[in-house]
Amino acid sequence: MSKLDELIAELCPDGVEYKLLGDLEKDSILELGRGKVISKKTISDNPGKYPVYSSSAIGEGLMGKYNQYMFDEVLLSWSIDGGGRFFYRNKHKFSLTNVSGWLRVLRKDVLNIRYLYYVMDSLWLGKTYDYVNKAHPSVIKNDYLIPLPPLPVQQEIVRILDNFTELTAELTAELTAELTARRKQYEYYRDLLLTFGDEVEWKTLGEIGKLIRGSGLLKSDFVEEGFPCIHYGQIHTYYGTSATETISFVSVDKSKKLKKAKKGDVLIAGVSENVEDVCKPLAWLGGDICISGDMFAFRHNQNTKYITYLLQTTDFSRYKEKFAHGAKVTRLRQDKLLAYKIPVPPLEEQERIVAILDRFDALCNDLTSGIPAEIEARQKQYEYYRDKLLSFKEVTA
Repeated sequence: MSKLDELIAELCPDGVEYKLLGDLEKDSILELGRGKVISKKTISDNPGKYPVYSSSAIGEGLMGKYNQYMFDEVLLSWSIDGGGRFFYRNKHKFSLTNVSGWLRVLRKDVLNIRYLYYVMDSLWLGKTYDYVNKAHPSVIKNDYLIPLPPLPVQQEIVRILDNFTELTAELTAELTAELTARRKQYEYYRDLLLTFGDEVEWKTLGEIGKLIRGSGLLKSDFVEEGFPCIHYGQIHTYYGTSATETISFVSVDKSKKLKKAKKGDVLIAGVSENVEDVCKPLAWLGGDICISGDMFAFRHNQNTKYITYLLQTTDFSRYKEKFAHGAKVTRLRQDKLLAYKIPVPPLEEQERIVAILDRFDALCNDLTSGIPAEIEARQKQYEYYRDKLLSFKEVTA
């Protein structure tokens, strides 16, 4: 029998009492409130070292640093406007804006605030808050029913979950570092294989092919079945180095009005939110498809995947950094894209390089999908045990 089992058997064998947050506030066990109005201008005019936290569904919600502070204690906070997820704030000097709520435990002999954080984080997954249904203190006090085992039981649960949280974080960091290392290794060998000197001919993309600009395909045009198509956004979010099938379709009638890509074209996303992803390439190895605006089909006389791999290199990234432009979205002008010079070895050599890079790409993709899946599995394992530890039989009168 574990220490937790022993404590439960000794201190609460018949179950525990459950209370709403609002009732705990009425009993002066805890206190709920919300922050105050602090604008970005106020922070800018009064810079300092004390963090100001604001509305955020993820991350810490750090808005800036201020020369004043509201709190210097352990609190729970949450985003009223951003989904209501809870943050455990360790003791430090900080402030909260008016779109954040706060919770303070008054009776530490009754309720462990770290225990309460784990309970509320677990219960939060079953709640739905958004920018319409906001998580005001007056709302959540009637939404959260808290199990109240004796303090020693709470403390043992906190000890277990803190250890589990630390181990999960360490494993996630190790797996993330492994993924980053493998990606860098792949990029190094890819760039090495695609590095040539004067022993091969160099040509601009404009000398070996032409760009065909896509036309007015919108995501709202998608249908369940029909003519295959690709929207430029899907190159960023779904496709890898190459593809033979699409995930989207348009009606046959609509397809007759749209520009087409053919087998062997390199599809290029013409816009992105950043320089790194602008002109992301996709080797299209299937049949004819429709393509959207803000993307191109590069039609050429070389090995399609060879060209695609070249447009993934560090050298092309540096080229984009020089010539890409735009504020809200980033673009590379067609003339600049076609002016990019690439090494053009014989087709047999291109095929040999592609065969090697295909193996590297497959290995990297296995790691890319496998490691995040492992991280997700560990997170689900943590959530399972957390919820199990926080499930109590309710005491009956």
